[in-house]
Parts: sequence; C-alpha cells; structure tokens
Amino acid sequence: MSQHTASEPTVPATAAGAPATAAVPVLSDEVREALARRQPVVALESTILAHGLPRPRNLAVGRELEELVRSEGAVPATIAVIDGVAYAGLDKARLERIAGGEGVRKLGHRDLAPALATGATGATTVSATAFLAERAGLRVFATGGLGGVHREWARSQDESADLSLLARTRITVVCAGVKSILDVPATLQRLETLGVGVLGYGTDRFPGFYLADSGEPVEWTVERPEQVAAVMAAQDALGGPRSALLVANPVPEEDQLDPELHDRVLAEALSQCRERGITGQAVTPFLLGFLVRATGGASLEANLAAVRGNVRLGARIARAWAARP
Repeated sequence: MSQHTASEPTVPATAAGAPATAAVPVLSDEVREALARRQPVVALESTILAHGLPRPRNLAVGRELEELVRSEGAVPATIAVIDGVAYAGLDKARLERIAGGEGVRKLGHRDLAPALATGATGATTVSATAFLAERAGLRVFATGGLGGVHREWARSQDESADLSLLARTRITVVCAGVKSILDVPATLQRLETLGVGVLGYGTDRFPGFYLADSGEPVEWTVERPEQVAAVMAAQDALGGPRSALLVANPVPEEDQLDPELHDRVLAEALSQCRERGITGQAVTPFLLGFLVRATGGASLEANLAAVRGNVRLGARIARAWAARP
C-alpha cells in the first residue's frame, strides 16, 4: 500500500504569531486544489484512529482508508485539530501524531472552540467532523456508525450530539446506520423529527452497524451513486433548513457480526452496565469494549468492514457529485 504525503498547508497567523481561528479549517494543498478544480473530496473522521482502534493498527487503518478514497478517484480529507488548528487533510506527520494518541483529546463539535482557543490537539467525532467538513466546503463524509438515542432514554435523557448537529449541517454522511448498542427505533424517530433525510443504499432495511439489518425499515432506497447525487441536488434546490442526508450502507452480510452472538453479548454488556452503575458518557465506550472482548475481536472486524465499504461508497458519491454539469 502506498503512502501519500499531503503537501504542507499554509496556516494563517495573527499579529502575535498564534494561529488565526478565523481560518477554520485549514485545507491541505491537495484538498484546496481538488476543491478549486471541482474534483471529488471525501471527509474522514479521526476519532477512529485516536480512540477507536488499538495501536499500531490504527495508523495502518488510517492510511488504508485514505488510499481507498484515492483508489476510487477521490481525494481524502482526514479532519483533526492539532495545536489549536483545525485541519481538513493531514500530512504524514500529523496523521501519525493523531494515531499516536498521546495528549489527543476526543472532540465533539461543542469542544472545537475551546480546543482552538487553548491550543489543544484532538481527534474529531462525527459531529465535529461534519461541522468542519461543511465549513471546508466538503459535501461528502464517510464514517462507521452514527451516535443516536441511547437505550433507557426516558431515564437518562442521553442522546448523541450527532443528531442535532446533522439537523443543521448540509453534508451527506455515508454510514452503516447507527451503533447497534443504541435504541435504533427511537433514533430513527428522532432523525425524522429533526428533518434529517435517510436513504438505504441497495437496501430497504436500516443497517445496525455490526449488523446488515437492524430490524427497522427505511422509506427510500437508492441503487447508484448518481441517485444519491440527484437527491443532494434536490436538497439544494428546495432550500429550507440545511439538514444532512444519511446514506445507510449495510456491512456485507458475510462480514457482519453473527446476529445471535451480537444479541447475546449485547444483553450481557447491558446487564453489566446496570450492575456496575455505568451511566452517561461512560456507557458507549464500555459497551463497545465489552463487545470487542466478548466476541474475540469479531465486532472490531465487522466495524472495519463497514468503514471500508462506506469509504469506497463515499468516494463514488463524491465523484458523482463532482461530475454534475
């Protein structure tokens, strides 16, 4: 696998020499040139590299995902914040720094302003990546699974910031549905309330991250990247709220986690949460870690299979979008 080194971006500075937060985010030369030439660009999140995978595999996966975008004829724009500067497009050294993990915070979109103001370094979640990608002029973002409404929401009021951010951000997100540890029906209801469009790609069933089918239907199905681009164009033509478009792309059935194993292990994990009194932001990392351990790493492999498929599809959608007359 080849390693592409993005050219060094120029970081604007204030009179005092500090990075100018007005330039958000700073584009790599590769991304800037692609946008200027109306070439396809795909945004990629960085949390999976810093917090979602073991080292050193995380760096190899980060490079692999960027190469998958390039192999489909598009330009990758991995997004992160480094020393108080938000970047869309990381060079080799910055990608390695994010993957190194030391001192790398996990940044949602609410964390971006403090991170920039204090000179922090952080990997961006779905909400922060979507926000910065739109600011950069990108239209397509490929990720794994979205956050959503947590189980027992009536008691905890726990809902991912992804949903409200996507309700006001004009970007197309290619994902494998929402994480199956969440309340999927409630999440779909919330997306409807927020006006976030959902397309099933080659399926009339909403995928469940590790699983090809969450058990819930989707109302609209598309079969080709050009159809997704047509929906994106129709969004713009209609005007109105600048909400996102979700393209729900299921993990291939041969790569999904065994559904019976998934259901059994998830039930065990939820029981452990209740017994240990784990609540709030600690729930998701605990459940995901439990699944990895209890499935012998199979859930992690299903996760990566889903991400790879989403990245490939995201590049094809970006190409279709760039090819519009």
